Amino acid sequence: MPTTPSPPTIGVGTWAWGNSFLWGYEPGQDAALEQGFRCCVDLGLHVFDSADSYGTGRFNGRSEILLGRFIAALPPEQRASLTVATKLAPFPWRLGRRGFDRALEASRLRLQGKLDRVQLHWSTARYAPWQEGPLLEGLADAVLAGRVPQLGVSNMGPRRLRRVQLHLAERGVPLRSLQVQASLLAPEPFRPGGIAEVCAELGVELIAYSPLALGLLARPPGPLPPLPRGPRGLLFRRLWPGLQPLLETLQAIAAERRASQVAVALNWCRAHGALPIPGIRSADQAKGAAAALDWTLSTAERETLDTLALAGRARMPANPFSSD
Repeated sequence: MPTTPSPPTIGVGTWAWGNSFLWGYEPGQDAALEQGFRCCVDLGLHVFDSADSYGTGRFNGRSEILLGRFIAALPPEQRASLTVATKLAPFPWRLGRRGFDRALEASRLRLQGKLDRVQLHWSTARYAPWQEGPLLEGLADAVLAGRVPQLGVSNMGPRRLRRVQLHLAERGVPLRSLQVQASLLAPEPFRPGGIAEVCAELGVELIAYSPLALGLLARPPGPLPPLPRGPRGLLFRRLWPGLQPLLETLQAIAAERRASQVAVALNWCRAHGALPIPGIRSADQAKGAAAALDWTLSTAERETLDTLALAGRARMPANPFSSD
Protein backbone atom coordinates (compact mmCIF):
# COMPACT_ATOMS: atom_id res chain seq x y z
CA MET A 1 0.00 0.00 0.00
CA PRO A 2 1.48 3.37 -0.99
CA THR A 3 2.03 6.22 1.44
CA THR A 4 1.97 9.97 1.07
CA PRO A 5 4.67 12.24 2.56
CA SER A 6 2.23 14.98 3.59
CA PRO A 7 -0.86 13.54 5.29
CA PRO A 8 -4.12 15.38 4.62
CA THR A 9 -5.97 17.18 7.35
CA ILE A 10 -9.17 15.84 8.97
CA GLY A 11 -12.72 16.85 8.10
CA VAL A 12 -16.09 16.48 9.75
CA GLY A 13 -19.00 14.31 8.66
CA THR A 14 -22.56 15.34 9.58
CA TRP A 15 -24.49 12.20 8.66
CA ALA A 16 -25.72 11.78 12.23
CA TRP A 17 -27.15 15.29 12.45
CA GLY A 18 -30.83 14.58 11.98
CA ASN A 19 -30.61 10.80 11.59
CA SER A 20 -32.88 9.14 14.14
CA PHE A 21 -32.88 5.69 12.54
CA LEU A 22 -29.17 4.95 12.82
CA TRP A 23 -27.85 7.55 15.27
CA GLY A 24 -30.79 8.30 17.56
CA TYR A 25 -30.99 12.00 16.76
CA GLU A 26 -33.46 14.22 18.61
CA PRO A 27 -33.72 18.03 18.48
CA GLY A 28 -32.66 18.20 22.13
CA GLN A 29 -29.16 17.31 20.92
CA ASP A 30 -28.78 20.47 18.85
CA ALA A 31 -26.96 22.46 21.54
CA ALA A 32 -24.35 19.71 21.93
CA LEU A 33 -23.99 19.49 18.14
CA GLU A 34 -23.35 23.23 17.94
CA GLN A 35 -20.81 23.01 20.74
CA GLY A 36 -19.05 20.22 18.87
CA PHE A 37 -19.14 22.26 15.66
CA ARG A 38 -17.58 25.29 17.33
CA CYS A 39 -14.92 23.11 18.89
CA CYS A 40 -14.08 21.70 15.46
CA VAL A 41 -13.67 25.18 14.02
CA ASP A 42 -11.50 26.32 16.93
CA LEU A 43 -9.25 23.24 16.65
CA GLY A 44 -8.67 23.55 12.90
CA LEU A 45 -11.16 21.01 11.53
CA HIS A 46 -12.46 23.23 8.76
CA VAL A 47 -13.86 20.81 6.15
CA PHE A 48 -17.53 19.95 6.69
CA ASP A 49 -19.46 17.40 4.64
CA SER A 50 -23.23 17.04 4.46
CA ALA A 51 -25.91 15.80 2.04
CA ASP A 52 -29.41 16.75 1.05
CA SER A 53 -30.60 13.26 2.03
CA TYR A 54 -29.17 13.44 5.58
CA GLY A 55 -31.96 13.51 8.11
CA THR A 56 -34.59 10.82 8.50
CA GLY A 57 -38.38 11.15 8.41
CA ARG A 58 -39.58 14.50 9.72
CA PHE A 59 -35.95 15.59 10.06
CA ASN A 60 -35.28 15.45 6.33
CA GLY A 61 -32.64 18.05 5.42
CA ARG A 62 -31.79 18.61 9.09
CA SER A 63 -28.04 18.14 8.66
CA GLU A 64 -27.79 20.99 6.15
CA ILE A 65 -30.16 23.15 8.19
CA LEU A 66 -28.09 22.77 11.35
CA LEU A 67 -24.79 23.21 9.56
CA GLY A 68 -26.06 26.37 7.88
CA ARG A 69 -27.35 27.74 11.18
CA PHE A 70 -24.09 27.04 13.01
CA ILE A 71 -21.99 28.58 10.23
CA ALA A 72 -24.15 31.70 10.05
CA ALA A 73 -23.49 32.36 13.74
CA LEU A 74 -19.71 32.52 13.20
CA PRO A 75 -17.75 35.73 12.65
CA PRO A 76 -17.11 36.42 8.93
CA GLU A 77 -13.42 35.48 9.07
CA GLN A 78 -14.22 32.07 10.55
CA ARG A 79 -16.94 31.43 7.99
CA ALA A 80 -14.49 32.22 5.22
CA SER A 81 -11.97 29.69 6.61
CA LEU A 82 -14.37 26.76 6.17
CA THR A 83 -14.85 24.45 3.21
CA VAL A 84 -18.47 23.28 3.14
CA ALA A 85 -19.47 20.44 0.84
CA THR A 86 -22.79 18.74 0.32
CA LYS A 87 -23.93 15.78 -1.74
CA LEU A 88 -27.00 15.61 -3.96
CA ALA A 89 -28.75 12.26 -4.20
CA PRO A 90 -29.58 10.92 -7.71
CA PHE A 91 -33.10 9.90 -6.73
CA PRO A 92 -35.09 8.27 -9.57
CA TRP A 93 -37.20 11.41 -10.08
CA ARG A 94 -34.15 13.62 -10.60
CA LEU A 95 -33.72 13.30 -14.34
CA GLY A 96 -31.93 15.09 -17.11
CA ARG A 97 -29.43 17.91 -17.23
CA ARG A 98 -31.62 20.13 -15.04
CA GLY A 99 -32.48 17.31 -12.63
CA PHE A 100 -30.41 18.74 -9.79
CA ASP A 101 -31.26 22.44 -10.27
CA ARG A 102 -33.94 22.68 -7.59
CA ALA A 103 -32.03 20.40 -5.20
CA LEU A 104 -28.88 22.51 -5.51
CA GLU A 105 -30.75 25.72 -4.70
CA ALA A 106 -32.58 24.05 -1.80
CA SER A 107 -29.25 22.92 -0.33
CA ARG A 108 -27.81 26.40 -0.74
CA LEU A 109 -30.77 27.86 1.14
CA ARG A 110 -30.48 25.35 3.97
CA LEU A 111 -26.75 26.08 4.21
CA GLN A 112 -27.51 29.82 4.22
CA GLY A 113 -25.35 30.49 1.19
CA LYS A 114 -22.15 28.77 2.37
CA LEU A 115 -21.58 26.06 -0.23
CA ASP A 116 -18.09 25.50 -1.62
CA ARG A 117 -18.45 22.08 -3.25
CA VAL A 118 -21.34 20.07 -4.62
CA GLN A 119 -20.93 16.31 -4.99
CA LEU A 120 -22.85 13.53 -6.70
CA HIS A 121 -23.85 11.35 -3.75
CA TRP A 122 -23.50 8.01 -5.50
CA SER A 123 -23.03 6.54 -8.93
CA THR A 124 -26.01 5.19 -10.87
CA ALA A 125 -23.76 3.33 -13.33
CA ARG A 126 -24.82 -0.11 -12.09
CA TYR A 127 -28.59 0.31 -12.18
CA ALA A 128 -29.44 3.41 -14.25
CA PRO A 129 -26.40 4.28 -16.36
CA TRP A 130 -28.44 6.68 -18.50
CA GLN A 131 -29.22 8.88 -15.48
CA GLU A 132 -25.77 9.78 -14.22
CA GLY A 133 -24.28 11.52 -17.26
CA PRO A 134 -26.92 14.26 -17.65
CA LEU A 135 -26.92 14.95 -13.90
CA LEU A 136 -23.14 15.44 -13.92
CA GLU A 137 -23.45 17.66 -16.98
CA GLY A 138 -25.88 19.81 -15.04
CA LEU A 139 -23.51 20.06 -12.07
CA ALA A 140 -20.68 21.01 -14.42
CA ASP A 141 -22.96 23.69 -15.86
CA ALA A 142 -23.48 25.02 -12.33
CA VAL A 143 -19.72 25.27 -11.76
CA LEU A 144 -19.12 27.00 -15.10
CA ALA A 145 -21.95 29.42 -14.36
CA GLY A 146 -20.46 30.28 -10.96
CA ARG A 147 -23.36 28.89 -8.94
CA VAL A 148 -20.97 26.70 -6.94
CA PRO A 149 -17.15 26.80 -6.95
CA GLN A 150 -16.22 23.11 -6.95
CA LEU A 151 -17.49 19.69 -8.07
CA GLY A 152 -16.87 16.28 -6.50
CA VAL A 153 -18.23 12.74 -6.78
CA SER A 154 -18.78 9.82 -4.42
CA ASN A 155 -18.76 6.03 -4.53
CA MET A 156 -16.96 5.52 -7.82
CA GLY A 157 -14.30 2.96 -8.66
CA PRO A 158 -11.18 3.46 -10.78
CA ARG A 159 -12.72 2.93 -14.22
CA ARG A 160 -15.70 5.17 -13.66
CA LEU A 161 -13.58 7.85 -12.01
CA ARG A 162 -11.20 8.02 -14.97
CA ARG A 163 -14.07 8.42 -17.44
CA VAL A 164 -15.81 11.11 -15.39
CA GLN A 165 -12.60 13.05 -14.67
CA LEU A 166 -11.59 13.06 -18.33
CA HIS A 167 -15.00 14.22 -19.53
CA LEU A 168 -15.16 17.03 -16.97
CA ALA A 169 -11.62 18.11 -17.83
CA GLU A 170 -12.64 18.38 -21.48
CA ARG A 171 -15.36 20.77 -20.36
CA GLY A 172 -12.88 22.78 -18.30
CA VAL A 173 -14.27 21.67 -14.93
CA PRO A 174 -11.73 20.19 -12.49
CA LEU A 175 -12.94 17.19 -10.52
CA ARG A 176 -11.92 18.18 -6.99
CA SER A 177 -12.72 15.12 -4.89
CA LEU A 178 -13.92 11.55 -4.64
CA GLN A 179 -15.61 10.23 -1.52
CA VAL A 180 -15.49 6.50 -0.74
CA GLN A 181 -15.90 4.30 2.29
CA ALA A 182 -12.39 3.69 3.66
CA SER A 183 -11.20 2.42 7.02
CA LEU A 184 -9.28 -0.43 8.59
CA LEU A 185 -12.47 -2.44 8.05
CA ALA A 186 -12.84 -1.21 4.46
CA PRO A 187 -9.24 -1.11 3.17
CA GLU A 188 -9.95 -1.81 -0.50
CA PRO A 189 -9.29 1.78 -1.69
CA PHE A 190 -5.69 1.46 -0.53
CA ARG A 191 -4.82 -1.83 -2.21
CA PRO A 192 -2.18 -1.68 -4.98
CA GLY A 193 -3.89 -0.35 -8.08
CA GLY A 194 -6.85 0.82 -6.03
CA ILE A 195 -8.74 4.08 -6.11
CA ALA A 196 -6.23 5.88 -3.89
CA GLU A 197 -3.53 5.44 -6.54
CA VAL A 198 -5.88 6.64 -9.27
CA CYS A 199 -6.82 9.74 -7.26
CA ALA A 200 -3.15 10.57 -6.70
CA GLU A 201 -2.46 10.15 -10.42
CA LEU A 202 -5.39 12.37 -11.46
CA GLY A 203 -4.93 15.00 -8.75
CA VAL A 204 -8.32 14.24 -7.19
CA GLU A 205 -8.63 14.61 -3.42
CA LEU A 206 -9.62 11.31 -1.78
CA ILE A 207 -12.10 11.61 1.09
CA ALA A 208 -12.66 8.67 3.45
CA TYR A 209 -16.14 8.41 4.91
CA SER A 210 -16.90 6.10 7.85
CA PRO A 211 -13.17 6.05 8.80
CA LEU A 212 -14.08 4.70 12.25
CA ALA A 213 -16.44 2.02 10.86
CA LEU A 214 -19.55 3.48 12.53
CA GLY A 215 -17.65 3.65 15.82
CA LEU A 216 -16.36 0.06 15.93
CA LEU A 217 -12.72 1.14 15.74
CA ALA A 218 -13.13 3.37 18.79
CA ARG A 219 -14.07 0.43 21.04
CA PRO A 220 -11.41 -1.31 23.18
CA PRO A 221 -10.81 -5.03 22.62
CA GLY A 222 -12.37 -7.58 24.91
CA PRO A 223 -15.85 -8.93 25.59
CA LEU A 224 -18.72 -7.66 23.49
CA PRO A 225 -19.51 -4.14 24.80
CA PRO A 226 -23.00 -2.72 25.29
CA LEU A 227 -24.45 -2.43 21.83
CA PRO A 228 -25.99 0.64 20.23
CA ARG A 229 -29.61 0.32 19.26
CA GLY A 230 -30.80 -0.61 15.81
CA PRO A 231 -28.73 -1.60 12.77
CA ARG A 232 -25.43 -0.46 14.28
CA GLY A 233 -25.89 -2.91 17.14
CA LEU A 234 -26.54 -5.77 14.73
CA LEU A 235 -23.37 -4.88 12.80
CA PHE A 236 -21.30 -4.65 15.98
CA ARG A 237 -22.49 -8.08 17.09
CA ARG A 238 -21.63 -9.65 13.73
CA LEU A 239 -18.17 -8.14 13.34
CA TRP A 240 -16.94 -8.14 16.92
CA PRO A 241 -15.50 -11.70 17.12
CA GLY A 242 -13.23 -11.19 14.11
CA LEU A 243 -12.15 -7.72 15.17
CA GLN A 244 -10.06 -8.52 18.22
CA PRO A 245 -6.52 -8.76 16.70
CA LEU A 246 -6.98 -5.40 14.98
CA LEU A 247 -8.41 -3.71 18.08
CA GLU A 248 -5.57 -5.09 20.21
CA THR A 249 -3.02 -3.61 17.84
CA LEU A 250 -4.84 -0.30 17.71
CA GLN A 251 -4.85 -0.20 21.49
CA ALA A 252 -1.14 -1.03 21.68
CA ILE A 253 -0.17 1.71 19.20
CA ALA A 254 -2.44 4.18 20.99
CA ALA A 255 -0.81 3.37 24.33
CA GLU A 256 2.68 3.78 22.86
CA ARG A 257 1.70 7.11 21.32
CA ARG A 258 -0.25 8.26 24.38
CA ALA A 259 -3.14 8.77 21.99
CA SER A 260 -6.57 7.28 21.39
CA GLN A 261 -7.63 4.45 19.12
CA VAL A 262 -9.63 7.03 17.21
CA ALA A 263 -6.46 9.00 16.46
CA VAL A 264 -4.66 5.86 15.31
CA ALA A 265 -7.51 4.84 12.98
CA LEU A 266 -7.78 8.34 11.50
CA ASN A 267 -4.04 8.59 11.00
CA TRP A 268 -4.03 5.28 9.15
CA CYS A 269 -6.36 6.84 6.55
CA ARG A 270 -4.21 9.97 6.42
CA ALA A 271 -1.07 7.87 5.95
CA HIS A 272 -2.62 6.56 2.74
CA GLY A 273 -3.39 10.01 1.40
CA ALA A 274 -7.07 10.18 2.33
CA LEU A 275 -8.84 12.95 4.19
CA PRO A 276 -10.98 11.19 6.82
CA ILE A 277 -14.33 12.75 7.77
CA PRO A 278 -15.39 11.13 11.04
CA GLY A 279 -18.84 11.92 12.32
CA ILE A 280 -18.62 14.41 15.18
CA ARG A 281 -21.50 15.09 17.53
CA SER A 282 -19.83 16.56 20.62
CA ALA A 283 -16.93 18.68 21.78
CA ASP A 284 -15.18 15.60 23.20
CA GLN A 285 -15.34 13.88 19.82
CA ALA A 286 -14.00 17.01 18.15
CA LYS A 287 -11.06 17.13 20.54
CA GLY A 288 -10.38 13.43 19.98
CA ALA A 289 -10.31 13.83 16.20
CA ALA A 290 -8.20 16.99 16.28
CA ALA A 291 -5.61 15.28 18.50
CA ALA A 292 -4.72 13.04 15.55
CA LEU A 293 -3.31 16.08 13.74
CA ASP A 294 -0.46 16.34 16.27
CA TRP A 295 1.35 13.21 15.04
CA THR A 296 1.55 10.65 12.24
CA LEU A 297 2.06 6.90 12.07
CA SER A 298 5.53 5.51 11.52
CA THR A 299 6.10 3.32 8.48
CA ALA A 300 6.32 0.25 10.71
CA GLU A 301 3.04 1.09 12.45
CA ARG A 302 1.27 1.67 9.16
CA GLU A 303 2.57 -1.57 7.66
CA THR A 304 1.47 -3.54 10.72
CA LEU A 305 -2.04 -2.11 10.42
CA ASP A 306 -2.01 -2.71 6.65
CA THR A 307 -1.34 -6.39 7.19
CA LEU A 308 -4.12 -6.75 9.74
CA ALA A 309 -6.59 -4.76 7.64
CA LEU A 310 -6.03 -6.80 4.50
CA ALA A 311 -5.98 -10.17 6.27
CA GLY A 312 -8.81 -9.51 8.71
CA ARG A 313 -12.13 -11.34 8.57
CA ALA A 314 -14.21 -8.39 9.77
CA ARG A 315 -15.40 -6.20 6.91
CA MET A 316 -17.83 -3.31 6.65
CA PRO A 317 -20.71 -3.87 4.22
CA ALA A 318 -19.88 -2.46 0.78
CA ASN A 319 -21.93 0.42 -0.56
CA PRO A 320 -24.36 -1.21 -3.05
CA PHE A 321 -24.40 1.94 -5.21
CA SER A 322 -20.64 2.13 -5.69
CA SER A 323 -19.53 1.69 -9.30
CA ASP A 324 -16.41 0.01 -10.67
